[in-house]
Amino acid sequence: MEWRELGGNWLVVPESPTAMIHFLGGAFVAAAPQVTYRSLLEHLAEQGYAVVATPFVNTFDHEAIARQVLRSFLRAEEYLLERVFRRSYVPLYGLGHSMGCKLHLLIGSRSSQERAGNVFLSFNNYPARRSIPFLDQMSQFSTQFSSQIPPQFAPLLNVEFTPSPTETYTLIERQYQVRRNLLIRFAMDDIDQTRSLSDVLTRRFPGMTTLHTLGGNHLTPMGQDLKWQPGATFTPLDALGQFMQQGLNRDFIQLKRTITRWLNPVAAFNLPK
Repeated sequence: MEWRELGGNWLVVPESPTAMIHFLGGAFVAAAPQVTYRSLLEHLAEQGYAVVATPFVNTFDHEAIARQVLRSFLRAEEYLLERVFRRSYVPLYGLGHSMGCKLHLLIGSRSSQERAGNVFLSFNNYPARRSIPFLDQMSQFSTQFSSQIPPQFAPLLNVEFTPSPTETYTLIERQYQVRRNLLIRFAMDDIDQTRSLSDVLTRRFPGMTTLHTLGGNHLTPMGQDLKWQPGATFTPLDALGQFMQQGLNRDFIQLKRTITRWLNPVAAFNLPK
C-alpha cells in the first residue's frame, strides 16, 4: 500500500474507507511509525480504515507532545474529511502502543475531540527514573552523595514526566471522555501496566472496557509477517527458524484479529486463521 506524508503525519488510505484511525507509537520508535509499525497499520488499512500515523520525538513534557500530535492529526483529519470521505463526520478511533497509549489518554482527557473508541497496546506509566536507566543510576548516586552535589545541579537529578504517573491516573479518573476502550497486554511483557489502567477505566465507564491478554511481548505490535526461507538442505537451524517464525506470526496474527474484531466484529470473520 502507498504511504504519503501530510502535515507532519504519515497516511495510508484504502479505497472507500469507512472510518479513521489515529496511531501513536512507542517512545523510541515513534519517529518513523510508517516503518516500525508498517505491517500492523497496513493491515488496518486493508480492512477499510484510513490510518493517520503521527510521528513525535520523546521529551519529558508529555502534555506538550500530546498537544503537538493532536495539532498535526487535525490537519490530516481535515484533509481526509474534505477530500476522501467528503462528509463532516466519520468514526474515529485512537490506537496507541506503549507511550502512545499515554498520549491518547491525555488527548482524551484534555480535548473535546469525539472518538468512537481507543485501543491501547502494552500501556505503561512508569516514572522517569524507571523508564530511563541513566536517571535511575543518577538518582541512586544523588542519594548516596547528596551533601557533595552543588545546589544548582540538584534539580537536574529529580526530573519527572509531565504529568507524573500519579497525575496521569488522577486525570484519567476525573476527565477522560472516551467511553469505549480495548486494552491489550502481552503475556511475556514485563514492563506492562495495562491491568492498572483497566481498573481506572472500568471505574470511570463500567462495562465499556475490554481487556485481552495475548501471546507475545512488548515488541509484538511492531512484528512483521515473517517468512523463513530454508536452504537447499534442510538443517536443524531451519527447523528452529520455522518454529520461531510460526510463534511470532501466530502472536502477530492474533493481535490483528483481536483489534479487527473489536473495531468491526463482522469483518473479523474474513481474516485468515
